[in-house]
Amino acid sequence: MDEAIYSREAGQRGNTDLVVLLHGYGSNPERMLPWFSALPAGATGAALRGPLDVGGDGGWFRLDYFLANDFAEVVSAAHRVFDWQDKYAIGYRSISLLGHSQGMAMATTLHRLRPGTYKSLVGLSGFVLSNELLNLTDSEPAPGRGAPFFWGRDPQDLVINTEAVDFTADWLEKHTSLTARSYPGMGHGFGSDENRDVASFLRHYLR
Repeated sequence: MDEAIYSREAGQRGNTDLVVLLHGYGSNPERMLPWFSALPAGATGAALRGPLDVGGDGGWFRLDYFLANDFAEVVSAAHRVFDWQDKYAIGYRSISLLGHSQGMAMATTLHRLRPGTYKSLVGLSGFVLSNELLNLTDSEPAPGRGAPFFWGRDPQDLVINTEAVDFTADWLEKHTSLTARSYPGMGHGFGSDENRDVASFLRHYLR
């Protein structure tokens, strides 16, 4: 059963650009629905729920305070998304990803495991996983040829530690065509300026 929450009715989704929304740790797909307003007119949003129970909400894989992760759990979560995608992401012009917090880690992991699959990626207040086995999948594209990636964050966001931010910045610079924006005072949530910039980014790459 397809449990995604969509921005369009089933009969209106064909031949549109699919944007898959991935929530953060201890969150849920309903909290990602405000991002439907950032989607271009020709796009369909699909918000998925992570398989891990986190106090009644969802997560993709377990994390500790330092954002350490178990590779087997990460791969298992990624393949849950791939299984959904292979079954239900059919008939669309393209697929893009938009992830918040741990959802950004998921989005970049999906891209690393299936490079070339996604037309564009958006990561918000999140991070890229530093994992020895996952790092082995990485190959650096030619300069300027990586997947279009929008990274938005508040520099004072205390949820994502400095080491993770530094690794994320370095990885995105090397492996994507990066658009980075900062939003002081936004915290670990969402902001109207960020929503506007994401909308502009998606309009450009999904037109």
